[in-house]
Amino acid sequence: MSENKKGKAWIVGIALDNDGHKRLTRGENFILAGGSEESHGRMTEGMIKLNESLKKRGKQLEEVSKEEFTDLAHKSGLITDPNRN
Repeated sequence: MSENKKGKAWIVGIALDNDGHKRLTRGENFILAGGSEESHGRMTEGMIKLNESLKKRGKQLEEVSKEEFTDLAHKSGLITDPNRN
């Protein structure tokens, strides 16, 4: 009688390049750490676009399939190869 409940999904992004500054950005369903100003900015912009796409679809991150997530991440610029897992 147990229900299969999913929890809230989160994305954790870590950029390894560094320009001497510490960066940490939190959003509705993500946390991004590290990176140069450029790479951290790209991660942040991509997550904002991904969240906007989710809202347009009326979905939460935990409600999308792996395939739908990959498509959204590709369109948001978070990944460059849609076949990459």
